[in-house]
Amino acid sequence: MIRHGQSAANADPSIYNRVPDYRIPLTELGLRQATTAGETIRRQLDGQQVCVYVSPYLRAYQTLEALNLGSLVDRVVEEPRLREQDWANFQIAGDIEDQKELRNAYGHFFYRFREGESGSDVYDRISSFMETLYRHWSKPSYAPNTLLVTHGLTMRLFCMRWFHWTVEYFESLNNPDNADVRTLVRAAEPRADGGRYLLDKPFSQWVERSVDDSVLDAPIMTW
Repeated sequence: MIRHGQSAANADPSIYNRVPDYRIPLTELGLRQATTAGETIRRQLDGQQVCVYVSPYLRAYQTLEALNLGSLVDRVVEEPRLREQDWANFQIAGDIEDQKELRNAYGHFFYRFREGESGSDVYDRISSFMETLYRHWSKPSYAPNTLLVTHGLTMRLFCMRWFHWTVEYFESLNNPDNADVRTLVRAAEPRADGGRYLLDKPFSQWVERSVDDSVLDAPIMTW
């Protein structure tokens, strides 16, 4: 999985006021970040083929192009379920900032933006995408590797769904940086919990939480 490189909105959030989110491009820095990430991914693939699923957003497509994977790509599938969380149509800066404060108080997973989605909505579409992925993997002709070119929150929620993380643990995680790569690596030995894959690098946390923590372990709220 890779998060897109730096976008024009990462550099200047006011662009959301006048450009649809899905048409916001990468910056020059974002292109360089993606080019560097491509070197890492090519080393990981080591000459093997990869099937790519890409968010339909411009910054995701531009990231994929800058990866320069060339003949290693078996096929590219545009996958709308890997898109960014929907926040609004054209975003009004002051309103979005107010809603971000509400989200921070309410919780990132359950808070639903007006005209948009909650994290739990994204989780549901990721769950649907994973069913498609399993069907594709069952085909004998499928490439031995899969690459998701997507967005930070979507990456975290994919891992949450894959590893069955709790909501409380998800709430503790930070987004990966722009053009950060995370890899699910098949474990050499079966693990005690039956899992077949390991995450090569954990997401950083803004507050310490365990993968088993639930809402019962959350700080008590006062009112």
